[in-house]
Amino acid sequence: MTQPTPKSPVRLRPLPAFIFSSRWLQLPLYVGLIAAQGVYVFHFWVELVHLLEAAFGNQAALQSLIASIGYKETTTTVALNETIIMLVVLALIDVVMISNLLIMVIVGGYETFVSRMDLETHPDQPEWLSHVNASVLKVKLATAIIGISSIHLLKTFINAANYDEKVLIAQTAIHITFLLSAMAIAYTDRLMSRPADAH
Repeated sequence: MTQPTPKSPVRLRPLPAFIFSSRWLQLPLYVGLIAAQGVYVFHFWVELVHLLEAAFGNQAALQSLIASIGYKETTTTVALNETIIMLVVLALIDVVMISNLLIMVIVGGYETFVSRMDLETHPDQPEWLSHVNASVLKVKLATAIIGISSIHLLKTFINAANYDEKVLIAQTAIHITFLLSAMAIAYTDRLMSRPADAH
């Protein structure tokens, strides 16, 4: 049985080649997102170190945590309590989820819009990357945003005494809007990917 002859690359005319090569202008954007991810990693470790120091009684670290999470009490807080720990851990989870979102945008966006990364044989290739396209990436980003919004909403409800009622209602409405938007995106993508003979 003869092997199929590989197709030789098509040589584009100058103008289409120039337009097609303009996709590389996105490369600095993805490099910038990688730098932003580095900032998130640094922020994560700063907050984690403060949490560990506060657990051992460091008052400066405790006050730094209280200021960063916007936690207020009528009495002075001199030690970690369950609410502060929960808010800090949720903030750390929030950073991780945003970092996951960045990875999806960087890797998926580069693979979809700039150039193939040829990761098919790599053992660490993300499962979702094997079938990624613009529609799949859009749905996954919407789902990730809902997860991040859920963490923010949970942090707000745990610390609800320090928020105005209008803020609570607004954050809930925004979260519901994100949820409905993701459902609409997923439904639209399903309709567009349905075979023509299924109608």
